[in-house]
Amino acid sequence: MKYANLGRSGLVVGRLGLGTMNFGPHTPEPEAHAIMNLALDKGVNLFDTANTYGAQLGEGITEQIIGNWLAEDPARRDQIVLATKVYGMMGLKPNAGRLSAFHVRKACEDSLRRLRTDHIDLLQVHHIDRTTPWEETWQALDLLVAQGKVTYVGTSNFAGWHLARAQEHARQRNTPGPVSEQSVYNLLERTVELEVLPACRDYGIGLLPYSPLHGGLLGGAVRRGTADGRAAEPKSGKQLKRHHDRIAAYEKWCADLGLPPAQVALAWLLHQPGVTAPILGPRVAEQLDQGLAALKISLDRGQLKELDALFPGPGGPAPEAYSW
Repeated sequence: MKYANLGRSGLVVGRLGLGTMNFGPHTPEPEAHAIMNLALDKGVNLFDTANTYGAQLGEGITEQIIGNWLAEDPARRDQIVLATKVYGMMGLKPNAGRLSAFHVRKACEDSLRRLRTDHIDLLQVHHIDRTTPWEETWQALDLLVAQGKVTYVGTSNFAGWHLARAQEHARQRNTPGPVSEQSVYNLLERTVELEVLPACRDYGIGLLPYSPLHGGLLGGAVRRGTADGRAAEPKSGKQLKRHHDRIAAYEKWCADLGLPPAQVALAWLLHQPGVTAPILGPRVAEQLDQGLAALKISLDRGQLKELDALFPGPGGPAPEAYSW
């Protein structure tokens, strides 16, 4: 495993993180525990989850699975950087979601209980809240940090100007602000290159790309002749049809290189400036093992240009990408 600081913070995380969205809905608890054991053995220390993962509203199933794993061996807790999220609806009552101080406080307490721990290393704001002022959200987050229940704060699904607002409001409070941003980023979806990545690099915010294989489409879907996992979902199926020729050309390019498409897609992300750690979301242990092999792949400048030709980005950062 290779390691890097998470943004400007002193926190060190592996260059690939373990995503747990599949735990519960697609991966039974015993298999999820096996995946976490393997991740720990391989040096993965960033374990990413969310209070809404697990499909059942308000249950926090995925957090419970992780909590049960931690309870089996308390020594595991200090070996991982435990990250979860707050924002999503955790019930049907009016204050069961979003970023009010009321919900942030309660959601954190509930996550701590499900995760069976006394602190969260990285609490990520899962989405922007257009109805709650940043002063209120930061007040709640700062209190959780002061209480020792949260160590670092991150964001997810923020636009570049949202990151700027979050950081500047934090500065006004003389607090560090977000150290990470989790956004969708992969060869097929490169919108973050316009403003999110530049904002992250300027503020020293580490980017944690999720969906690095675009729901499995970059993992060999054309070669298999069928989609599996998330790639089999209706939305991904439509995208596979839409991008079929480009993905087929990509798979041939990878085959000529002698490398699996999934590993190349991950390696490409690891070569992008500002990226700290793509988040892998394995359903089975084999997928994690295969994904970690991407750490050994080095793409030269010519190969990166060829991938840019196959999957053109927006043309660089804004405003140069669309203006003179």
